[in-house]
Amino acid sequence: MTRKVPVLVTGGAGYIGSHAVLALRDAGWPVTVIDNLVTGFRFAVPEGVPFYEGDIADADLLARIIAEQGIKAIMHFAGSVIVPESVENPLKYYENNTVKSRALIAAAVSGGVDHFIFSSTAATYGTPEESPVREDSPKLPINPYGMSKLMTETMLGDVSRAHPINYCALRYFNVAGADPLARTGQSTAGATHLIKVAVEAALGKREHVAVFGTDFDTPDGTGVRDYIHVSDLAAAHVLALEALIAQPDQSMTMNCGYGRGFSVMEVLDAVDRVTNRTIERRLEGRRAGDPAALISDNSRIKATLPWQPQYADLGTIVEHALAWERRLTEIHAAGA
Repeated sequence: MTRKVPVLVTGGAGYIGSHAVLALRDAGWPVTVIDNLVTGFRFAVPEGVPFYEGDIADADLLARIIAEQGIKAIMHFAGSVIVPESVENPLKYYENNTVKSRALIAAAVSGGVDHFIFSSTAATYGTPEESPVREDSPKLPINPYGMSKLMTETMLGDVSRAHPINYCALRYFNVAGADPLARTGQSTAGATHLIKVAVEAALGKREHVAVFGTDFDTPDGTGVRDYIHVSDLAAAHVLALEALIAQPDQSMTMNCGYGRGFSVMEVLDAVDRVTNRTIERRLEGRRAGDPAALISDNSRIKATLPWQPQYADLGTIVEHALAWERRLTEIHAAGA
């Protein structure tokens, strides 16, 4: 039985972080949230969870949280995540994703935190020559977002060799869907996640869906991605934490995906089927920094953790995203 230590979730009012908070709470872990609420939402943090509004680069605040809550593990989700924006504004990404992560890691070392789980990304691979892509594939990011995350992975590796802290870097593929009980979901206005955009369009919140690139070397010419349900991803974080506690001398880097890809058009077709309506698709040119296909080899995480995805079905992912989008309309109508 794993000893359940107090966990600090950075970015715990955001999309993936709020699902991790639910997964930890549902499994009985003491959890605390820090979020600056720039892209997060206070309503996404459950009642009874200690919440600190602030920045992960605030060393004094972090020291206080770690001491007050007895924090022994950190799950780090805070950061910026929009690939095209990272190309246009690289310094923002190196500040939010790399410089501030360095400050957080320093606070973890100073505060005696034992375990660190990092929200990394498949963008660290750039445009992989092989598919599915493995963890030991070359890391050649083609955008500042991917590089900013890879730099943090490198820092964690170096720090874990110099200090008594171990880590797990989880490289996400395309995260989608929402909590099956509609307790939280992707809530950011103007979000760029395809399934979020598509269900907004299906509910009349957008007039159309832009399809960026129809000339990729893929079966239908549109980009292919490995979509993973956010609740399955959150479950992987809890299992990774258990593994770090069980093996304090071991650190891990693992892909988080299903090992199956869907094109943009296949995703939009699935949304059409679930909603029984046809979304207008507007064909546009490729975006800077977008590879043709990104599909995970997930054999390492399946061999390392007792991870059994519960929602590895595109239709289910769309249904949960749609249910959350309707719930979000109610939340906004209530003034939250």
